[in-house]
Amino acid sequence: MLAPERSARRLGQSALEVFPIAYGCWRFAGTDVATARAKVDAAMELGIDLFDHADIYGDGQAEALFGRMLAEAPHLRDRMTIATKGGIVPGVPYDSSPEHLRTTCEASLRRLQIDTIDLYQIHRPDFLGHPERIAETLGKLREAGKIREVGVSNHTPSQVRALQAWLPFPLATQQPELSCWRHEPLRDGTLDQCLELRITPLAWSPMAGGRLGLAPDAAEDPRLRELLGLLDRIASEQGATRGSVAIAWTMLHPSGVIPILGTQRIERIREGVAALDVRLSRTQWNAILIAAQGEPLP
Repeated sequence: MLAPERSARRLGQSALEVFPIAYGCWRFAGTDVATARAKVDAAMELGIDLFDHADIYGDGQAEALFGRMLAEAPHLRDRMTIATKGGIVPGVPYDSSPEHLRTTCEASLRRLQIDTIDLYQIHRPDFLGHPERIAETLGKLREAGKIREVGVSNHTPSQVRALQAWLPFPLATQQPELSCWRHEPLRDGTLDQCLELRITPLAWSPMAGGRLGLAPDAAEDPRLRELLGLLDRIASEQGATRGSVAIAWTMLHPSGVIPILGTQRIERIREGVAALDVRLSRTQWNAILIAAQGEPLP
């Protein structure tokens, strides 16, 4: 039987080590500091220490709320690895020019009310951005102490390779969408490249944007209904929940995937961390993939 590793996971070749499950803050805005603090405390009590942001989450309000929380509880900062992303501009939609990356990084620092971003990520590839200029800008931000490590999000393997060719230090992370329903990174080279270059994958939407939480009868796609039924059967055998099994599935890939929990419900955070107690055989892991893709493996 295969089980997710409980030990801390290193982000790439950097010195940063984090809990094997992260918390995503894309829906973090819109509440008060006390509510925000309750979610963060619940996550940290379970061991989570990587908090993933982006400058566009809530149009900056997610970072700002997190920053106000840290201002009221500054002792939490030393126990956290704080990540954020930049490069998306609504209406443009992508801008990784030196001017924009500098400006948006500094704005994130102000909103988060911290001196250094532990992991700064390019949110989406900018087809008009030359990787040499992007790398130069990231290097300068790093030299200035504004960021510690660098990652990318939603980049193809060739885009990762092009940027890495100009960077004087290794990329730490790559953030693809990955779940047992959206499993393209298994085959498009993303996870293979993470293994090759020792880049840590951070999986966004490990519950497939809520699809994996649907009642089977509510799923219109017959493949999804089959997948949900299989996940439920495996969960029942283990006394686990469907969500825990689904998240564990992503974590068993040898690249060391760290799933990012995007829930705003404390009970769902606990369910996500309970994935560490799930055990899957190779047969079960492959059966989940077969159900999702709707055809047998070759």
